[in-house]
Amino acid sequence: MISIKNSNEIAKMRESNRIVGLLLHKLRKYVVPGVTTWELNKIAEDIIYSEGGKPAFKGYSVPGLSPFPAAVCASVNSCIVHGIPSKSTVLVEGDIIGVDVGVYKDGYYGDAARTYMVGEISAEAKALLDITQEALELGINAAKVGNRIGDISSAIGNFVTAKGYFIADNLTGHGIGRKLHEDPMIPNFGIAGKGPRLRKGMTLAIEPMINIGTNRVQEDGWEYFTLDGSLSAHFENTILITDGEPEILSIY
Repeated sequence: MISIKNSNEIAKMRESNRIVGLLLHKLRKYVVPGVTTWELNKIAEDIIYSEGGKPAFKGYSVPGLSPFPAAVCASVNSCIVHGIPSKSTVLVEGDIIGVDVGVYKDGYYGDAARTYMVGEISAEAKALLDITQEALELGINAAKVGNRIGDISSAIGNFVTAKGYFIADNLTGHGIGRKLHEDPMIPNFGIAGKGPRLRKGMTLAIEPMINIGTNRVQEDGWEYFTLDGSLSAHFENTILITDGEPEILSIY
């Protein structure tokens, strides 16, 4: 069932997502050669608590896996999503790292992701980041009252495939609110005009995950990697469906 948020709920979602946006903005300066993903996780966790929130991902559980152990997902290079922060994973010049973060506050969740450059990166990697970020923008632009979920999915998927890149298999966006993951599921490819109708008050986490070399993925516990070891990028925002343009909640 897709939930429609009232004004009080929307205010609480603005707050949880404000923390998400602030965190991702502040974290950028710490993404440098020599830092570990564990250190980035600690910085992020401290910011969340200082703003009165709780890390939404830490302790999150799904059947068959141990609870997720960290405040952020830190996915380096060929890791698509759900990378587990580690003291042994040291960023080096030329890496890219996707940081996905969720915040829980006053009963509601915020969720967003950015892929950061570590120092100077290759032209190939920079193009991937640009394409993924533009795909997110196109998906958000399609999220208007009267459209359908398929309009978001097709806007992302058609653009990405036309540019010669690949949508990661079986990884999607989602509704968000009282739960971190709510209905509807939002695939990153699909058919325009299909799926649930978008209504004012829906809150959605739209998140293209784009690979350079293949759509195929390999799972290793929580972590998803490109099957061929090629680079992957991830950008995500939580948005609110309004009477007009969608409102991005998770931006600083």
